[in-house]
This record gives sequence, C-alpha cells and structure tokens, in this order.
Amino acid sequence: MVKYREILRLHAQGVTQRGIASSCGHSRNTVRDVIKKAEEIGVEWPLEKDVTDLDLLSILFPEKQLPSDHRRKPDGEYIHKELAKSGVTLSLLWDEYSLQCRANNEIPYSYRQFCRFYNDYARKTKATMRIKRKPGEQMEVDWAGQTMSLTDHLTGEEIPVYLFVSALPCSQYAYVEAFLSMNSESWITAHIHSFQFFGGVTRIVVPDNLKTGIVKASRTEPIINPSYQEMAEHYQTTIIPARVRHPKDKPSVEGIVGHISTWIIASLRHEKFFTLAEINKEIKSKLEEINTKPFQKKSGNRQQAFLEEEKFALIPLPTSPYEMASWAKTVVQPDYHIKADSKFYSVPYDYIKCTVDVRITRTIIEVFYKNARIASHKRVTGKGDAYQTIPDHMPRKHQQYLEFDREYVCKWGESAGPFTSLTIEKIFESYPSEKQGLKATFGLIKLADKYSIERVELACERILSYTPRPKLKSIQTILKTGQDKLPIETTLRKSIKQENENAYGFTRGANYYGGKDYDN
Repeated sequence: MVKYREILRLHAQGVTQRGIASSCGHSRNTVRDVIKKAEEIGVEWPLEKDVTDLDLLSILFPEKQLPSDHRRKPDGEYIHKELAKSGVTLSLLWDEYSLQCRANNEIPYSYRQFCRFYNDYARKTKATMRIKRKPGEQMEVDWAGQTMSLTDHLTGEEIPVYLFVSALPCSQYAYVEAFLSMNSESWITAHIHSFQFFGGVTRIVVPDNLKTGIVKASRTEPIINPSYQEMAEHYQTTIIPARVRHPKDKPSVEGIVGHISTWIIASLRHEKFFTLAEINKEIKSKLEEINTKPFQKKSGNRQQAFLEEEKFALIPLPTSPYEMASWAKTVVQPDYHIKADSKFYSVPYDYIKCTVDVRITRTIIEVFYKNARIASHKRVTGKGDAYQTIPDHMPRKHQQYLEFDREYVCKWGESAGPFTSLTIEKIFESYPSEKQGLKATFGLIKLADKYSIERVELACERILSYTPRPKLKSIQTILKTGQDKLPIETTLRKSIKQENENAYGFTRGANYYGGKDYDN
C-alpha cells in the first residue's frame, strides 16, 4: 500500500521528491504522481486524523479501486492482425487503445497489463506471436554443419552432400535441399528454390558471411557478391548479412539446423543413395514431417502457422525466375573483342584496352563498363573458337571492308556513272572467280579516291571505246597519263594512225641490227 499520508506530510515540510521516495520506500514516479494528483484536486496537508491511506486512494485515484470489469479489454484479434503490418508495435497499439478509451470515458489497462493480455491471447489461440519477428519480414539461410553422402555406383566411393537450410523466423517454416557443392551457383539456386517453396519472397534475407554470398564482411558496408546482389534485386529483397561470430543474428535457422541434424541426417544414416534426386526426394519427405510436427508449447505446427500467419505477408514471386549468371572481368582487345567462355564477342571499338565486367548466363553474354551496358550478345555454344561481331561496333573503315561485296561495288558503280557501272560488269565477267573481280574493282574504287569519280568515269568511257574487255591496269594508265582529259576523237585518231603505221606489227629496221639500208 502506498503511504499517501506520509508523502503529503513530507512534501508539505519541503522535503524533495528524491528524499520522500527514499524515506517511504517508493519510486520517484509514484511520489511525483501522488503530489501532482493532490495538487490537481486540491488535497493538502494537514489532513484529518481519521483519513487513512485507503481513503486517500479513493480520493486521488478512484479508478484503481474499480473492478477489472469496468476496464475496456483490448481486442486480441485486432492487435494480432495489426502487428503483422510493417512498423506497427505493441507500444503504438497501446497508445491508440488508451486514446480510444479516454475518448469514450473508459479506463484503459496499463501498458504492462496490455502486453500481458496479448501474450496470453496469442499463446492460447495463435501458433505464432508477433513480437520480435514480423510475418514475411526475414528469411534466414545457412549451410548445415553436418553432411550426408552419395555412393558412387561404380567405385563405391562416398561423395559428400551439403544441405542448404532456410527458415522463416515468424512461423519457423523451413526448407532444406541437398547439393554436391557449396559454390555460388548452388547457393543462388537454393535461394530460388526456397522462394518457390514458400510461394513468395521475404523483405530481408539474412545469410552468414560465407564467400559465395559476401565478398567482404563489414558491420556498416558489406560487399555482396554481384550475382547474389543481382538475384536479390530480381526478387525485390534485401540482403543483410549477420555479424561475424554472432549466430544469434539468425537464431531460427540455427535452431532448424539442429532439427535437420536429428530428423533428417541422423534418421537417414542407414540409407544408401546413388543420385542427388534420390536424396532430395527423401529429404522432402522428412521435411514435411518436420513442418507438420505439432509444437510442444503451443497449438498448431510450422506449416499451419505459415499458412495462417505468414504467407499473406510475403512479396509475390516475379513472373519469371532469376536466371543464374556469373561475372568476370576482362580487358577489351585491340580487335575490339572480349573473350568469354572460350568465345569472342565484340564491343564498341571506343572501349579498346578498357577493363569491363562480363555477365554470362545460359543464353546471353552482356558487357558492362562502369555499370553501364555497352554490348549484348546471344551466347555461342559448341567447341572451338568462335567470333560474334556486331557491325556497329567496328570502325567505319572496317565496316566498309565488311560490306564490300559484289552488290556494294555495283551500287557504287551506278552512283559513279553508266560507263563505270558497265566497266565493273565487264571486269567481273573477265574473271573466273568473284573474289578476283572484287579485288580488281576494289582497285577501281581506290583510283576514284585518288583521282576523283569524274575522271574515273571518263577513263572508263575511254577504255570501253578501245576494248570490250577492260583491265584495271589500262584504266590506271589512262588516268596517270591524263588521256581522260583529252577529247575522245583526238585519242581515237592517234590510235588509228598508229595502227596504220604499224599494219604489220612492230618491225625493226637495218639500223637496229647495224647493217645497211638497201632501200636507200
């Protein structure tokens, strides 16, 4: 019983509240509340001798003498549903509950009684209690410490098998799968299968600081493996690794690992498995037993708690599952190609000698420079070297060389003029192989770069007036000697005269041989 009379007496004598609390053996909060309430209603010392502490209780705090039936009971079902929402706490709900009571002239329970009421309600009627863990908030993941084994059907050798474990802290619902390795691919694949098993994604994933998931552990800025981070972004979740050597940061999965060791690993110790599919089939059966096994201290089981209390709060799965990808760093070679998976893929030539990140999936090769994608290719499969080049990645001159074929040359000839176009056709006809003709016509294009297209057109007109089978060397001679600049009639006249003078071909006279000329 609070010593109301003594508190008021000492206060009237000017004793401090700290001194009153020490003298009466009450807390300073109690002393402060009594003095404040007495001042509000005008109760002062001295009091009548027949006024007892019980009388002062009824005067100062009449609500404390009312039976519990006069207090408004909290709505346990409402509290349980509201606690599932992000950011909602028992403290907030009690504050709202108190305001509603006062607005309706009702007496609320204290915060401690409010929490006790909800704890009793949740323990008796619900499988989970939403005090420390929100539904759908976290998924804790880890590798089990103990391993199982497969037997090689040829050699009889024992092959170790590693168990991945994931658990939801709110409902304790768990997922287990066996893998032959603890590498990054197995780690991410296990996460994907976990999300599919739960039918949704939690807002946070809490892993250990293993190298396949966390490149560098840090309390403030951990460096997460790029593939692991990319997977988290695909499923719209966040990776928050546990602190180093702090297993209590993920107590649920640590507890599940203990159950796994007993009810899966130990219970299957006498079985022999020859394939990973066989062992995962048995694990699935044992896991269902664990998830449907009744709780010891409360009603329900893990599966029931998950379906009723947590599944609704999970983030929906994306339309397509995450496609496993690996990352690598490489340098762009002088031929503007990078090497990935023993094959070569082009990037824009501007990035020659730059270090780039390469993302490799089952079907796609992507190249990133400073987090910006600069190239994307369909992955080439098969043995041996293979090149995949996008023309837009090549320098302009290289693109011209790549586009250089008969169609390109013919179009160029048409744009140059009718005689150039006809000359190109005649050149192709004069060679048995198209490649030989391309080489000659390429020389013709080079002449146009050197002398101009107009002069090449005139030279082609002139050479066609001489012969139906023009040669590149003849056109080059015409341009070099400037014959294309002369009128074509003058050139033809000189040609005819030379033909008449040498009707019998080229002959040597007596002077050439040092003899006498008998005609004279």
